[in-house]
Amino acid sequence: MLSLFKFFDTEIQESISHYYFTNLREIFTSTLCAVAFFLICYKGNGNKSIWKNDNLLTNIAGFMALGVAFIPTSPLEGACMKCTFINFGLEWLHYVFAAVLFLIFSVLSINVFTIGQQPNRNIPVSIFNENHIYRFCGYSILLFIVLIPFSLFKYSTLVFEALSLFMFGISWLVKGRALGDQGIIGEKLYREHNTCNTVEMIEE
Repeated sequence: MLSLFKFFDTEIQESISHYYFTNLREIFTSTLCAVAFFLICYKGNGNKSIWKNDNLLTNIAGFMALGVAFIPTSPLEGACMKCTFINFGLEWLHYVFAAVLFLIFSVLSINVFTIGQQPNRNIPVSIFNENHIYRFCGYSILLFIVLIPFSLFKYSTLVFEALSLFMFGISWLVKGRALGDQGIIGEKLYREHNTCNTVEMIEE
């Protein structure tokens, strides 16, 4: 989106990773580093199953994000090569890191976020139930990852990467109850009868 601002003097790139070779390099790498350190420092609930252990999965995702940030993708023709000190024989590692990162985002949504909703027979399962949202977001991420290599249209890689991040963002925000869980939101999303925002109660 920052490419739309003339101030940055940067054209829209073919993928998010290609912003490494533009005037937005510092924003690209610093944002990924911030996300990486957040994921590594995040402490969730452990689980004996690797595919449901959010502590392990978020730690791996954090290191993958660092790899994506500091081992660049293949540069486009005419790309700015200033301040680039990585050997470009390692582009394949960038793709591995990125693929694993998105895969973990999908696994977190499908396998981890769906754990823990308390059964409530008094409230029917809504189409907007949180677990439905997590699975929709998780499988959407998988679909977008699969579609990336096909280059279906111009900027398709950029679009599918952005959509994958957007889906994981929705999944994370719903899990974190960013919209609250009071009243109808609590009933539809979390199958809970909450007369007030429980997140605010916990913080107090």
